[in-house]
Amino acid sequence: MNPDALDATFAALADPTRRAILARLRSGEATVTELAAPFAMSQPAISKHLKVLERAGLVSRSRDAQRRPCRLEPAALKAATDWLADYREFWEVRYQGLDSLLHDIQSLGGDER
Repeated sequence: MNPDALDATFAALADPTRRAILARLRSGEATVTELAAPFAMSQPAISKHLKVLERAGLVSRSRDAQRRPCRLEPAALKAATDWLADYREFWEVRYQGLDSLLHDIQSLGGDER
């Protein structure tokens, strides 16, 4: 993944309001008005959050007559998840090694409880 795109994705995900917007968009597209409803903030504030999400490629907006619905674009999330998966594998190997070491110690009678 492009490092700048990855930076934008993680920066967008760092804010709880933006994560809540993404969670809402998982159930389908919504307008800015609909997205702003559960928050104690103005529509312009929600629009600023949406711009950050759009720059990261996490949401897109379309035009449907007078409506401008927003929709989740999961490809950027998949790219971030794929990047994190490499580290998950790294830690799984480390933990397996630790489990093996602990098992060997216990087998040698090192578990003196």
